[in-house]
Amino acid sequence: MKAVITNIILWLSPLTLQAQDTTLFEKRVFVNNKGDSMQYRILFPEAYNDRERYPIVLFMHGAGERGHDNEKQLTHGGALFLKPENRKEYPAIVVFPQCPAEKYWVNINIRRKLFAGEDLDFEEVRSTPTKEMRLVMQLFDRIVREESVDHDRLYLMGLSMGGFATFEILTRWPGKFTAAVAICGGGNPNLAQRYSPFVSLWITHGSLDDVVPVKYSRRVYLALQSYGADVRYTEFPDANHNAWDPTFEMPELLPWLFSKSK
Repeated sequence: MKAVITNIILWLSPLTLQAQDTTLFEKRVFVNNKGDSMQYRILFPEAYNDRERYPIVLFMHGAGERGHDNEKQLTHGGALFLKPENRKEYPAIVVFPQCPAEKYWVNINIRRKLFAGEDLDFEEVRSTPTKEMRLVMQLFDRIVREESVDHDRLYLMGLSMGGFATFEILTRWPGKFTAAVAICGGGNPNLAQRYSPFVSLWITHGSLDDVVPVKYSRRVYLALQSYGADVRYTEFPDANHNAWDPTFEMPELLPWLFSKSK
């Protein structure tokens, strides 16, 4: 039991920041017409030209990267898009919003249920998204509207809490995104049919995950398969909850993602 508690605390607390130069991600704050705000970081392609059109990636971080510093959300994933070879090969607009420390992207009480060993049934997902989820999508829509975005190449990625958010976003806005990558998260398999015809999806998870059990990814994958979706599934036999590490190391990940177009 002590080990379970330790793992959950690690999942929910800030993880060690990887050495990376994040200054190329501009610090910004989004404010909607009601005065609600959300901090975010945005990376533009090198030699950004508003006469061209670029794909856009929305990245949903995990619970350990929540906060008010507008920095921690880049801990996992930021370095992937900062690699010089990736910036050259895949020029894109990349957006990392930050969820406040005391909030969650989704309404599911993941921490309480997983701590108690309960099965996530997704009954706590309400009819309306969280305030944080609404702000993310308002932010995303504004960037798509105001910047030089290729509307046929809207991409979504998320890990852990952000992996759950990835599936919920696809469920709530099924025709919006072209492709998505969901890492060590989970979703409601009974709702997978809503987005199965519209999005290409790559799901990854660690077989040894004792924070978010791998069954939550397997269930969605099997459901999407049954609906004939364009879906891939990769399970890392030696990975625990840090499935993002081997996911980001897959050489085919970004070529797959950026090849997708509506």
